[in-house]
Amino acid sequence: MPLTRRDFTKRSAFTGAGVALAGSVGVLATAPGAVGEEARHVPAGQDTARLGYGPLIDDPKGILALPAGFSYKIITRTGVTKLESGESTPSNHDGTATFAGPRGTTLLVNNHELGGPRAKWPHPVPLIKGLVYDPAASGGCTVVEVSKDGEHVTERVGIAGTSTNCAGGRTPWDTWLTCEETEDKAGQNGMTKDHGYVFEVDPHDERAARDPKPVKALGRYAHEAVVVDPKRGHLYLTEDASGPNGLFYRWTPPHGFQHGRGKLRTLADDAGVLSAFKCFDSGGRFVDDLSRATEPGTVYGVDWVEVPDRDARTTSVRKQFKDGQVTRARKLEGMWWADGGVYVVSSFAREESPVQHDGQVWFYNPARRTLTLKVRFGVNPAPEKDGAFDGPDNISVSPYGGLIIAEDGEGVQHLFGATEDGRTYPVARNELNIGTAEEPEYSEFTGPVFSPDGKTLFANIQEPGIMLAITGPWRRQG
Repeated sequence: MPLTRRDFTKRSAFTGAGVALAGSVGVLATAPGAVGEEARHVPAGQDTARLGYGPLIDDPKGILALPAGFSYKIITRTGVTKLESGESTPSNHDGTATFAGPRGTTLLVNNHELGGPRAKWPHPVPLIKGLVYDPAASGGCTVVEVSKDGEHVTERVGIAGTSTNCAGGRTPWDTWLTCEETEDKAGQNGMTKDHGYVFEVDPHDERAARDPKPVKALGRYAHEAVVVDPKRGHLYLTEDASGPNGLFYRWTPPHGFQHGRGKLRTLADDAGVLSAFKCFDSGGRFVDDLSRATEPGTVYGVDWVEVPDRDARTTSVRKQFKDGQVTRARKLEGMWWADGGVYVVSSFAREESPVQHDGQVWFYNPARRTLTLKVRFGVNPAPEKDGAFDGPDNISVSPYGGLIIAEDGEGVQHLFGATEDGRTYPVARNELNIGTAEEPEYSEFTGPVFSPDGKTLFANIQEPGIMLAITGPWRRQG
């Protein structure tokens, strides 16, 4: 039964216009002026006894600045480390998940965001027989094994011949869903098959990835991330697109469907229902774009509108809706399932959006059908200066409280934490300059995720492609 505008208006009035709802969710409970222009960001070196790990210390190796007591190891590096098949580790590391491996090891599935024809990239994902979807495509995933003492053991291809593998999501049944952030069809950019799909990769069983098959039931569009509701079986998906801005989707499985390893690839192309979200405020007014929300604690009611043609045979999915039918947002990026719902990132908004910002983090509560703004970053006027954070992208919930967020903005790039009361603190800074001394450039961080035992934070520097393992005196935050 849909949550109507009238229902939400009544509920909001009963709970004090969403205040009680906002305070009822676990991580990152709302606080006035949580982050950004109104920030309670604590600069490095201040209030460190209560927040964060202290100031970041320059790295003499020019890779990663970390707080005192922390260290890192390079697990994979494009052009240096090798796959078990002999080729270089592919470049452009992106979304990542960790899994408990055999004999105390950790398995990581690592996306490689490589789009367009293979000739474009010096180090594409190798075309391993039986693991290839489209031999013309450059991207895919690798599966990395790390020993219990944090040493690189081996790396192999998990899937190849896919395109622009950006983020994705870990499933409750211990597999990885990798997402193609593209809409290229056969005949475009040299592709021989349609792209813009989700594929399942099993890090424990290479045979399960044989003859890759897209999960077409989840739609064809510029996929970013996906999470699974373990209770209801819904899948939530983000779209990173503009012109018009992208959408937040929910896939409802068909009646009687049971999730499990390899089950998604058995679905019919039109199985279940793919829907896009439609938001309205406590007064029942339709919200056209998430950038309208400027105060942390803002709560929207959510309805779901079925997608007419999920395979986008003639028209991109997001363009199949007229104004007023769905809510849009620029740069819908990383997601993470925790606290009974979905944390969702909108990385930034500029002229293509009603209101500009440098990032939002939302929480969707499926039980209440509400979307709450947890963190908002005001536009950063000086991204080249160290200090302020902007452009959140991949996120994960930390076992030590709050979120770990990968920065993908302009200028300086950080991994940073955000606490339950909305404060932020630095965890790491990328010091690998891929530009020049006169015009420095620092690649984004991607794929922050803790090991299953919570002792190691893995993260990537996307270009040229470096996977890092960060260890140190982790402690509860907030």
